[in-house]
Amino acid sequence: MSPDQTTRTSKFLSLVLRHQPETAHITLDSAGWTGVEELLRGCAQARRSITREQLEYIVETNAKKRFEFSPDGARIRASQGHSIQVDLAYEPQEPPELLYHGTATRFLDSIRAKGLLKMERHHVHLSAETKVTMQVGARHGKPVLLTIRAIAMTAAGHAFYRSTNGVWLVEHVPLEFIQFPEL
Repeated sequence: MSPDQTTRTSKFLSLVLRHQPETAHITLDSAGWTGVEELLRGCAQARRSITREQLEYIVETNAKKRFEFSPDGARIRASQGHSIQVDLAYEPQEPPELLYHGTATRFLDSIRAKGLLKMERHHVHLSAETKVTMQVGARHGKPVLLTIRAIAMTAAGHAFYRSTNGVWLVEHVPLEFIQFPEL
């Protein structure tokens, strides 16, 4: 599988496992899992055939670790980022003092008015590091890095969760916990 094919297949899997499982003729259970064999059959039906080996390669090498296999390898799901109703069953965890959110400068007025909202997803996504965070912001325009005072949020009663791929998740980031950069 070429790098371009790997990227296209990974994007298709994100669509199927996070947003539109019906695209590959599959269903997800309440925790977002589907059978690997069901997914492979569904991809073939959707004219996006993939082998078990190719799927394993994508799961293992995806830079953002978006997918995970169940411990027995029989099921697969997206680690976070769903727009459909799933309960990933992550337990609340204490975050580091600071977390980061990458966005585009064109969204700053809205963020300054409302804080960070989850929009169509289940949670706001935050990171403990800045490199990938800035890349996420760059997808939508001129990137900017916001610093989130996560420990202060925890002290104020906000629950944080950490996905299996290390992304920090929270329902909402109120304005008073966001540090904006000087532009």
